[in-house]
Amino acid sequence: MVTAYVMVKANTGEADRLKSAILDLDGVVDAHIVAGDVDIIAKLDVDSTANVKEIAADGIQGVNGVEDTQTYIAMD
Repeated sequence: MVTAYVMVKANTGEADRLKSAILDLDGVVDAHIVAGDVDIIAKLDVDSTANVKEIAADGIQGVNGVEDTQTYIAMD
């Protein structure tokens, strides 16, 4: 099992809608709107790092209103 966290920067006023869209993606187990440099942090639990890439690059970045993402894979 691979756990990863995706930091999502949203277009202004889009955080609530994006959170719902991100939570609908397979492999995303949790998402929170946060204060700081990013707007949403999504947690992924998947079978492989390839799945992380699919969800982060194809899924989350493909959601209309996502400005940028940064992905971090948990090491423990």
